[in-house]
Amino acid sequence: MSFNINKQLNADDQAPLGAQDAPEVTAITNAPEATEVAVEAVAEAKPAYVPPVQTAHDDFDWSRDKRNVSSYNKEEKEKYDVVYDNTFKQINDGEMIQATIESLTKTDAVVNIGFKSDGLISLNEFRDIPGGIKVGDVIEVMVVEKEDREGNLNLSRKAARSTRAWERIVEVNKTGEIVTGLVTSKTKGGLIVDVFGMETFLPGSQIDVKPVTDYDQFVGKTMEFKVVKINEAIKNAVVSHKALIESDIEAQRAEIIGKLEKGQVLEGVIKNITDFGAFLDLGGLDGLLYITDISWGRINHPSEVLKMDQKINVVVLDFDDDKKRISLGLKQLTAHPWDTLAENFKEADNVKGKVVNIEDYGAFLEITPGVEGLVHVSEITWANTPINAKEFFKLGDEYEAKVVTLDKDTRKMSLSIKQLTEDPWSTIENQFPESSKHSGTVKNITPYGVFVELSTGIGGMIHISDLSWLKRFGNPNEYTKVGNEIEVMIMSIDKEGRKLQLGHKQIEEDPWNSLEDTFAVGSLHEGTVIKKDDKGAVVQLAYGLEGFAPTRHLMKEDEKAITQDEIANFVVIEFDRNDKRIVLSHTRLWEQEKEEERQVEIKEKKADVETTKKAVKAIQSKVEKTTMGELGALADLKAKLTSDEADAKAAE
Repeated sequence: MSFNINKQLNADDQAPLGAQDAPEVTAITNAPEATEVAVEAVAEAKPAYVPPVQTAHDDFDWSRDKRNVSSYNKEEKEKYDVVYDNTFKQINDGEMIQATIESLTKTDAVVNIGFKSDGLISLNEFRDIPGGIKVGDVIEVMVVEKEDREGNLNLSRKAARSTRAWERIVEVNKTGEIVTGLVTSKTKGGLIVDVFGMETFLPGSQIDVKPVTDYDQFVGKTMEFKVVKINEAIKNAVVSHKALIESDIEAQRAEIIGKLEKGQVLEGVIKNITDFGAFLDLGGLDGLLYITDISWGRINHPSEVLKMDQKINVVVLDFDDDKKRISLGLKQLTAHPWDTLAENFKEADNVKGKVVNIEDYGAFLEITPGVEGLVHVSEITWANTPINAKEFFKLGDEYEAKVVTLDKDTRKMSLSIKQLTEDPWSTIENQFPESSKHSGTVKNITPYGVFVELSTGIGGMIHISDLSWLKRFGNPNEYTKVGNEIEVMIMSIDKEGRKLQLGHKQIEEDPWNSLEDTFAVGSLHEGTVIKKDDKGAVVQLAYGLEGFAPTRHLMKEDEKAITQDEIANFVVIEFDRNDKRIVLSHTRLWEQEKEEERQVEIKEKKADVETTKKAVKAIQSKVEKTTMGELGALADLKAKLTSDEADAKAAE
């Protein structure tokens, strides 16, 4: 008889010799109820075995083992094998099952699950149990493998805990239940949290409602969380502590919002300051104090008035139940400065103010905090010269001005700087008569002219054509700059339009009257090309005069054009005193020289013809006396005459 006995006894727990000689009984000791049936079956099949006498020096004398192990036939053996197998539980891989700790070694726990053999589980899997484990403890394990390569039963408590933990995590994710977890370590982007024995991920953004930079401070802490996301495929879960805080805050917000009323005064703590305002903590609810509601006066930044963690009283201006937005006011706790403006403050008063805002159309002066007046650009100076307010004024500068208009109902006031002085245009003819010469300061330059200030409030424009007798400018800034002093002549006065027409070139006599003889047509001059384009070149001549050479008149004898900054000789081909224009040509110079050389050559050819003709006539007169040699000479002369005549005609 040979049962398939997989279950092994520990050496310390082995039965006495007589029990060892009864393998049928030993093999089924771990299944109490089923064992009785098996023992009875064995007893009926064969009488009880009587153990032999043992020697003193050994527990078992193998040489004296007289058991008959082959006394059963095949059918009987199969029958008893089935009976034996049925005494154990039927298990499957991956099954969760209750187990009892049978014994402990230095590294493992021997676990009995009622199967043919016990399993071993590393003691590392029990480190989470306070006080450790002991023999007899009942635990839940997972069957990893009924039989591994070595025939051992493979069990895992850790796998069982992970499976149960995942089941609970999935459940609490559905119900929204709050769970408790232990922060075990820090990882990239967050923390690892043990929840129900399973590792979950806590992102850094979900730790608190405020940004967290030091993750180490949370390691080892037990905290409450909500499971906010799970991944069934990879059995991964994300938890959040921030969600719990937000839930509490939301409850506080709902309570506060339910009691809010416009005009209600609340105490708040400044938690953040930005360029556009400050955020206040109203006790679980945030409100925004916009920069324009901080002070009746203008401020550039909220930090000029407020500080972090400062406690202040504010009034509720508006709130939105849906978006949970609350608009707050600080200046509204005090009366508007316009309402407390002195009764004796009136039009025509002179006031002082600080520049608090500058626009294209003027500047705002703050007379007292919250009370401002506008100085329009037209009220800066008596002059009709265009003024750029952003260049004239500077923030923070103080000015004295006169109150022109005052409307307390609409809270508007217009101011004037120029009206602090008398209008100089009322006596303009006396101070700046026509044709008089003066010195002024360049205040502005435009593409068409230069604006010059002669005295405070008095100025005029020099047209670009009146800057120079000799030069033509593409832009006045080629001649002068803002801030430069310049001599002018009063050309005309427009008292009603408050305009002066000025001239600069008129300070000197027109040089073109005396230049006509110097730059007569055909005269030769040296010049420098100072500007060049597709149409031609501007040539700098003597006396600061400029001429123009068309492109076709810039070609040199080598068929190359004169270049920028090149010095060359030019001939005047046109002089117009009225239009102040001189037209030049370099090409005409070498073309004339060639023509002169050609005329000289023609004259020389003609002279040769005349000389030859005379020689022919002289020889012909002596024909009768001609010798053969002379006839040959005559023929040569005629041939030469024919050639000279042909050259002369070709030259012409």
